[in-house]
Parts: sequence; C-alpha cells; structure tokens
Amino acid sequence: MNPDIIKLLPDSVANQIAAGEVIQRPASVVKELVENAVDAGATSISIVIKDAGRTLVQVVDNGCGMSPADARMAFERHATSKISDARDLYALHTMGFRGEALPSIAAVAQVELRTMRKGDETGSRLCLAESKFISQEAVAATPGSNMMVKNLFFNLPARRKFLKKDSVELGHILREFERLALVNPHIDFTLISNDVTLHQLRHASDKQRIIDLFGKALDRALLPIGTAAPFVRISGFIGLPSAAKKRGYQQFFSVNGRNMRHPFFHRAVMDCYQPLISTEAQPSYFINFEVDPANIDVNIHPQKHEIKFEDEMAIRDILVAAIKESLGRFNVSGAMDFDMMDAPDIPAFDPRESIQMPDTAVDDSYNPFAETPPAPRASRINSSPAEPATFDRHRPPTDWQKLYEQFAGAKAAGLDEVRGSALNAREDDSDDSAASIPDLPAADSSDGRYCMQLRGRYIAMPAAAGLMVIDQHRAHINVLYTRFSERRSGEAPATQRLIFPDTVQLSPSQSAVLAGMTDVAADMGFDISPLGDCTWAVNGVPADLAGTSPAELITAMADDVAATGAHDADGLRSAAALGLAKAAAIRAGRILSADEMEALAADLMRLHTPAYTPDGLRVIAVIDNDAIDRLFQ
Repeated sequence: MNPDIIKLLPDSVANQIAAGEVIQRPASVVKELVENAVDAGATSISIVIKDAGRTLVQVVDNGCGMSPADARMAFERHATSKISDARDLYALHTMGFRGEALPSIAAVAQVELRTMRKGDETGSRLCLAESKFISQEAVAATPGSNMMVKNLFFNLPARRKFLKKDSVELGHILREFERLALVNPHIDFTLISNDVTLHQLRHASDKQRIIDLFGKALDRALLPIGTAAPFVRISGFIGLPSAAKKRGYQQFFSVNGRNMRHPFFHRAVMDCYQPLISTEAQPSYFINFEVDPANIDVNIHPQKHEIKFEDEMAIRDILVAAIKESLGRFNVSGAMDFDMMDAPDIPAFDPRESIQMPDTAVDDSYNPFAETPPAPRASRINSSPAEPATFDRHRPPTDWQKLYEQFAGAKAAGLDEVRGSALNAREDDSDDSAASIPDLPAADSSDGRYCMQLRGRYIAMPAAAGLMVIDQHRAHINVLYTRFSERRSGEAPATQRLIFPDTVQLSPSQSAVLAGMTDVAADMGFDISPLGDCTWAVNGVPADLAGTSPAELITAMADDVAATGAHDADGLRSAAALGLAKAAAIRAGRILSADEMEALAADLMRLHTPAYTPDGLRVIAVIDNDAIDRLFQ
C-alpha cells in the first residue's frame, strides 16, 4: 500500500486550471494580449477577429518585441518580466505581472507568435498547441509582436460548446475593446472583425477618445472633473444630468490606467446625481484615479478587475466633492434669463421729487352677474363719472350658472380625449378577455370608480385582504412583456409602416447584438435594415408602439439582449420583449384617468404572475386589514 497520495500536477493540467480563471471567452484573450502590447510600449495596436474569436484572435503591435529565448520563456508558467520579487507587487506600473496569461492561452488554443526586437536582423516564429512546444525558427519580421490565437478551446469541447453565439461574443469583445481604448488614448487602435473595420482610432485627448468611441452626441454632454489630494488625484468627465439614460449609458472607472469595477465608488457617484435625475436613469461617467501603487492592491482576482484601496473612505469623500463641485460650477440646473429686450423702462428714483398718488375710483354698484352690467367708471383724471347702475342689487341674479359653462365643456372634452387614448388599446380575441379582477369588490363609489392614483406613480384600490397598491410603471411592463413574448416566430404581427424611415446610430457593440436578432425583431413587428457604419434604418414598428421613439425601442432591445447574454431563439425573444416593455411602458409621474387605471389593473390581474416583473421587481403590495386597524388603535 502506497501511503503517498499527494502528487504534483503536470504543467499542462495546471495551465488548463489557470486558463479556467484567466481565459473565460474570446474577450479575455483580447484583454490579455492587448495589455501585454501596452506593457511592451506599443504606440499602435491592431486586433483582428474571425468568427467572434472562435477561429482567430490576432493582436499586432509595434512594441519592443522579444528575443528568441524570451519568446520561448514567455509561455512558461509564472515567467514574467514585470516583477522580480514580492516587493514589486506594491510598486506595479504595468498591466500584467502574474505570468499566467500566455501559458493559459497556449493551454486551450493553437498559438503562433512572430516577434522581433528593434535593431535585430531577423525575428522568431514560435508555434505551440495545448501547452506543447511544436517549433521555433528564424523568420523575417517587423519590430514588435504578432500573436495569433487560433481555434480557441479546440481541446475542450465542453468549454467551446458553452460559448454564446457570435453576435453575443463579439459584443463582449467590443466592450472589452472600449475599456482598453479608453485608458490608453495615446495609442492608435484598429479593430477588424471578419474583414470589416469596426474601429479605427487615432491617438487623441481623453475627451476626444470618448467621442470617437461613443459618438459626437457626448461632446456637449460631458463635464470635466479634477481634483488633487496628497494621496489621490482624480480626473475625467461626468455626464450632464439631462443626458442620463435608462439604458446605453457608459460608466467607467480606472486607476493608474487600469480598468476596474468598484461598487462603493459607483454608489457615491449615484448619490451626487440623486436629486437631479429620476430613479430609473443612470448618468455616464469616465473617471480615473491616480494613486500611489503602494496604497492599492490589484492582486485579488486573476482578471484584475477588483482593486482594494487603502484610503477608500477618504477617496470616496474627495470623489463626491469633485463631482458636486463640477455640477455646481457648470450650473447644470440652468441659468436665469435676464433678457432686457422687452423690459419696461423704469426711471431712476429721485428723492428730491415729490410723489403724486394716482387718482383712482371704485364703482360700488358694479355686478359681474348682472344681465346688462354697467360700463366701468372711467378715471377721474380723463373723463366724467359713468352712469349709475339700473339693476336691483337686492334681487340675486338667476343666470350665474353661465359662468361655469366653459369649465364644464373643457372638462368633458378632456375626459373624452383621455378615454380615447391608445394606452391600453390592443387586439385581444381570447376567451378570458372579460375575466373579472380577483379580490376586487364591486364599485361602490358614486361615479362607479374604485381606483385612485398616488403621487402619479401608484394605483390604490380596495381588495378583499385590505388595500392593494400597484406600481403603474412596473405593471405596464408586465402587461407589455406578456403581449410581446407571446408572439411566436412565423406569426404576422401588426406593423405600423413609417412614412419616412427613422435612422438609429448605435455603438458597435449594440449594432453587433442587433445584427444577430433581426429575425426576432421581425417577429415582434419591426422592419429594420442595416445602413453600414453601425447605422440602422427603421422602416416599421409594432402597431401598438407607434407613438414611441423608434431609436429608444431599438436601443432598449439591443441593450437588454446584451445584458442577459441570451443566444438561443427563446432567450433572445424574451430579452427583446423585456427591453421593449421597459421602453414603451408608462412612466412614473404620468397622471392616469380612472378608465386607464381600471384597464391597466384588469390587464395585470389576467396575467399568470402579476406580482413581479420578469426581472424580479415587485409590482403589487397589499396593506392588510389588520395593519390598517393598528394604525387607528
């Protein structure tokens, strides 16, 4: 019997374990290779993608290059030029330092590297596959490195099978590219996917790089922030409150040129915007922290997205002060208009002049309810007194109701307009369309209504268990989601054709997602077509959403599909339906008529799961009778 059971894992197995943490999808390969190119001092980086990274991820840079011996050593586990001992971990100025990226990539793909140092006559070509060295030879090359990663996860069929469809994986690559390009504005970047150039960025300022990535609309929607303290320097840009969006927003943190996620700092930014934007909107921000490397710890996770700060609370307070100072300095609430063009000419006060009181008179006999009211008495200055009144003031008028006729007419016209609105108009031929609302008593008010609206946001109504309160925005999301998701492929939805097609400018990641779901969009009633350069033409929208902005609907669909990572037909349809429902649902703050509230409550109660939205948000709350009784005891 052998008592020794602990064995040293072979390098190939250890590399595959590390690859499971470092290389999760093609976007991870792009991140690691680009960061290596940045550390090599490259000023120009080109990224070539085939089949969303499944077939090829190629990164070409003009950095320092490597010698043949260094090129071979770079694929050994924990081999790195970034650090030499543990003390260097507290003075990191490079993106990588673990020495795990290249061996992890070589463990799950076929790798070919061409590299040459500046001044060398020839370069080196190195081939590896599944952590195994295949060949190395001298070749003609240009200074820098050309890394080609082919057939990712070819030796791990299970990992390859769980990759999402190409549009989803390309969306992840685009978002990773955006993060890398933002923190390196001094570098030229090119991104090519299946022979189509998606991005070609020249070195520029921080603000210009943001505009190049996310569009010219941000040019006037960004406010600069900047402050300095002994232990931190904060710089970057924040979005105007008026430009806050419910989806498609851009929020980026970086520290010392490294991307990071920090929920604590994000909450601090949101607190600054809380009184300026709605609870559903999100502001954009691009904020960089410059901190002494000894005061942060990036050695937490293999992907290095999470970072610990030594002075976290103090930095949070400085961040809040910088954002509030910028919002106040640029007067985001708007300036008062002191236009003096139509202002009256008021003479200056002269204390030496005497003040003459105006001569006025009041006709005590004037009665506005009289059938023939007397003419108003003229001023004593310019005319004689008017004729005395001829009606009897002791006999009350009988035609005073005429005063309210115009108010009654306006009220009736307004109610007719609300009742004719298309808020809940839809075609519903199902047998349960007349189903009654559960737990709701018969109307007992004088006008037959049992609903009331609270703060323009909630609908309150009596229920058998007590008082039911419904969030009107979430309730409408539930109703619309069910309506959209029940439309199956092959059905002919009602489409409202647009007289003039509307164009929608999307980001490259949004455009890639939308390209993979055109069939789903057609099933829901959209008629869209690509125009090139991430621009789409909207020729038709679902008939029941004809009054909503086509750009908002298309963006909502693409963002919700990207957020869920759906890739199969049912998942895409569900995510797209949720995005449409959120974009088209009535907003908090909208005043509803009694008819609209009753129709919305009835539609909600017909659903199988009315109490929660598809993404788990609460729709209905009930204050039970016992709780109400306790309020009065």
